[in-house]
Amino acid sequence: MADIFQEVDEEVRRDKALEFWGRNQKYVIALAVAVIAASGGWRYYQNATRAAAEAAGARYESALQLAKDGKAAEADEAFRDVIAQGPGGYALLARFRSAANLAASDPAKAVSIYESLANDNAADAAMRDIARLRAAILRIDTADLAEMRTRLEPLAQVGGAFRNSAREYLAIAAFKANDLETAGKWLDAIVVDQQAPAQIRARAEALLGLVSSGKPKG
Repeated sequence: MADIFQEVDEEVRRDKALEFWGRNQKYVIALAVAVIAASGGWRYYQNATRAAAEAAGARYESALQLAKDGKAAEADEAFRDVIAQGPGGYALLARFRSAANLAASDPAKAVSIYESLANDNAADAAMRDIARLRAAILRIDTADLAEMRTRLEPLAQVGGAFRNSAREYLAIAAFKANDLETAGKWLDAIVVDQQAPAQIRARAEALLGLVSSGKPKG
């Protein structure tokens, strides 16, 4: 008897399945096609993205080699090609390298590139701070103390990743302006910072000697 009920139950389920297929077969087929298309499209996107990254990487390495070979103009053109066509990561690196490549031959243009990076909200905050610091470093020989303070004081605060580099250049700018009190303040901040890199601390201590010797005796 149990076998009879089981057979009837299977027949009912089979009939319901056939009924469901008859009513919904076009939707089921459309869904299956969409899933296959989506899967194929995702694989195509992955492959295209990988190929674009590999091509950008090759162009970036070529630009780096041109820069190492002293071919500044050709390197700049190659970096600009990566910036225009490469994925975001390589384009960002190329902008930094382009600025570094131009630092000696066209510092004003290099500063402009660094400033555009510093103001690019799409870039990581740390990368933007690096751009601010590098722009300031390129301006150290020509900018006055007020400009250097505007550029560097936000980076020199406690907790900043590049605070001691910023403090060092603030001290140099103040020393050049004969503001020995301000120079000493920034140098002291480096010396007492337990996380200051050893090389920066050593330079700060040496410069403190010059600052102290130049201060009027009380």
